[in-house]
Amino acid sequence: MPSAAERTRTLVQSTCSAVLLIPGTEAARPEQLSPEARTVGRDGEIFLLYPADAPPVRAATHAQDDELPVVLELTDVAPVSVPHRIRGRAWVSGWLTCVPGVAEPGLMMLRLEVGEISVDDLWGAAEVEPDDFAAASPDPLHTHETELLQHLHAAHGEQVRELSSLLGERSAGLVPRRDVAPLALDRFGLRIRFSAGPHHCFDARFDFPEPVRDVSGLRRELHRLFDAAHA
Repeated sequence: MPSAAERTRTLVQSTCSAVLLIPGTEAARPEQLSPEARTVGRDGEIFLLYPADAPPVRAATHAQDDELPVVLELTDVAPVSVPHRIRGRAWVSGWLTCVPGVAEPGLMMLRLEVGEISVDDLWGAAEVEPDDFAAASPDPLHTHETELLQHLHAAHGEQVRELSSLLGERSAGLVPRRDVAPLALDRFGLRIRFSAGPHHCFDARFDFPEPVRDVSGLRRELHRLFDAAHA
C-alpha cells in the first residue's frame, strides 16, 4: 500500500482543492485562499502561487520577518458520482513567507515551510514526518487518475460491475450491489464502491500483483482483472 507520506505528497501535487487557513483571514472567501498553483521544492517546502493582492499575500507581507503560522487544508473528492464523495483530507501546517521576484507581474509566490502533516483518507488516518514527506514521490498515476476513473465509469461500467465476482465469500451478506463505481486508482490497485443508497455501501480493493509504473502497465493489469472476473 502507499505510505502516508506518498499519499500526502500525491494530494499536494494533485488538482484536489486546497485552501490556506491563516489567522485573521476568516472573513475571506474560500476562493481567495485557494492557490492558483502549488509545487513541492527539493527540501519538501511547498510553493503556492497567488494574485499579488490576495489575503494570504497581504498577511505574509505584513508579517515580514515574523513567522506566520498557517495550515494548508487539502480536500480530495472522487471524480465520479458515488455516495460520500470525499475520499480524504490532509493538513500541512507550517510557516508562510513571500518569495519576491519569482512569479510573473500581478502574482506572488509564497513559501510554506512544513512543520506538521496529517492525512485522513481511504487508507486511514496518520501523521507524516516532514522529512518523509520531502523524500516521498507522488503516485505515478496521479496526473491521469481523474480521466481514467471517469473513462472506466462511462465506458467500462459493466466490466467494473463484474469485478464483484472476484469477491467470493466476502460479498456474502453485504449490501445489494445496486450501484457500482470506480472510486480510486493508484499504482498498487483499484478501489470500487458498491452501494444501495448513501447509507448502504462498501468498498472493495483489487490489488495488482506488482505495482504499475505507468498507464500502459495499468491497462495490462486492468485487462487481467476484467478477464479474471469474466472467466
